[in-house]
Amino acid sequence: MADQTICPKFEKALTIINKRWAALIIFQLLEGSQRFCNIESSIGVSGRVLSERLKDLEKEGLVKRTVYDETPVRIEYSLTEKGKSLKPVLQAIQEWADHSIDLNQND
Repeated sequence: MADQTICPKFEKALTIINKRWAALIIFQLLEGSQRFCNIESSIGVSGRVLSERLKDLEKEGLVKRTVYDETPVRIEYSLTEKGKSLKPVLQAIQEWADHSIDLNQND
């Protein structure tokens, strides 16, 4: 087999979604805009880590942070079009997991 290298874009994509909690955050936001506390309680991530991941995902252009000028201030997170484009990828992983992962199996 010829020497193959991994495409740098593919490698970067995996690096982004492989960060702990990133894929779960994106998957959660596929349901629509959510507040920080909703994401935190839904996936069980610590506030510090969630804050870091949301900043990472925002920097990558996958998540949008919207601040509403209300009292108290309301902040919501949602997926950008780039983030929403991951939907078929995450759905495919979900389908694969449903058919291929047995949580009761000992490795």
